[in-house]
Amino acid sequence: MMDQFLEEVVVKHKTGPRTLLIAAANGLMVLFALFAFIFLNTTINAVFAVGFSLDVLLPLCVFLICLGGAVYLFINKDKMNTEYEYTFTNGTMDFAQVFNNKRRKALGTMNLRNLEACGMVSSGSFHRYITMPGIQRTHWFLNREADLMYLYFTKESNKRIIIIEPSEQMRKLIKGALSQGVWQEN
Repeated sequence: MMDQFLEEVVVKHKTGPRTLLIAAANGLMVLFALFAFIFLNTTINAVFAVGFSLDVLLPLCVFLICLGGAVYLFINKDKMNTEYEYTFTNGTMDFAQVFNNKRRKALGTMNLRNLEACGMVSSGSFHRYITMPGIQRTHWFLNREADLMYLYFTKESNKRIIIIEPSEQMRKLIKGALSQGVWQEN
């Protein structure tokens, strides 16, 4: 018997606004760093001119705010360009999050035989599971307008639901790996 294997990467469909947001964040990061440098220079000149006094406090605060903004944008800029990776191997799904095509963060592995329910988000069964009290929701998708699928399971007495956006081919493989009665239509 042949192994069943499929790997796919989910990317954001509408990239125009996101590209502008990334460019704006990079520009803002450079601007914050430039202002931080200018206010550091102002703070040092004020310390040498008058010593430590209230006149030094304002440039020091602005320096710290600008430096914090530049560092925050530098650390989080890769998170703006996020992709999800789904890998199906013989009834097991691996999930990963990829940041800026550089860093990969493994999100988890799931044996599809352990699912209690599975179906499309557009079905009535999804509403039944998502409104259950105490359920933990996990969103591993990027495009809200895509055909989303939910995976419902219980782990260590915690009810969890994961929402993904697999392709039609991946959905067929997932359906084929499910136990009897797990696939929910309504």
